Amino acid sequence: MPNQRDRVQMTPDEVGQLLAGCRKVQLATISPDGYPHLVTMYYALRDGKIAFWTYRTSQKALNLSRDPRISCLVETGEAYFDLRGVLIQGVVQTITDPGDVYQVGLAVGAVVAGGQAGAAAALPDGAINEYVANAARKRYAYLVEPRRVISWDHRKLEDSAGQGH
Repeated sequence: MPNQRDRVQMTPDEVGQLLAGCRKVQLATISPDGYPHLVTMYYALRDGKIAFWTYRTSQKALNLSRDPRISCLVETGEAYFDLRGVLIQGVVQTITDPGDVYQVGLAVGAVVAGGQAGAAAALPDGAINEYVANAARKRYAYLVEPRRVISWDHRKLEDSAGQGH
């Protein structure tokens, strides 16, 4: 009989579906003193990988310029048998080209605007593009290159146990 860890692990397709269905990621970078620096950010997927942007002078950007290692946590669920998550340990590719930073910003902006009912429709035409164009001048974008992916779906425990909540 497989152990509990093996039973809750997601398939690559399930991981992709969870990442595509969520909007926020908890990012951990390494501070100069060695402590984790943990923040929550909106993200978009680019070629199936987590992409985000931030101000060039933010603590996370400074940390990533010194050490490109990152941990990314996307999770959902409230009750134990609803918990699902993906932890990606990897390194970032820093995107500095203004056009590429702008494209990541547009993708993240669409995620943010799409997350609130009618938010994108309520904005004047071009407002997101204008905001992203202005913000992109002060930002870098990042693409997370996974080195290790750890996943769990506790709904699978419930199914294998044959019991309800």
